[in-house]
Amino acid sequence: MSDNGSPAQKPEDTGPSEHLNIKVTDNNNEVFFKIKRTTQLGKLMNAFCDRQGKNISSVRFLFEGTRVGPTDNPDTLDMQDGDTLEVHQEQIGGSW
Repeated sequence: MSDNGSPAQKPEDTGPSEHLNIKVTDNNNEVFFKIKRTTQLGKLMNAFCDRQGKNISSVRFLFEGTRVGPTDNPDTLDMQDGDTLEVHQEQIGGSW
């Protein structure tokens, strides 16, 4: 074996990974998704609703208290690996 004196580079040493692990929770269920940083979150939102049997128009998705739209992606929201998207039931009414 030859040793050229430089340690082997690991993929995580080269900067941010192309993929992120995102947790989506509605306080009853937690689903983990692995997505690319440039993937629109609408795909993740639809997949979560399909798995949980929810209508996407009856829920809202929040990241750090801010509503997430289907055209947002992890890069535009500055998301990191392991971040959480919260799912809340859409409220109707509330006016007097």
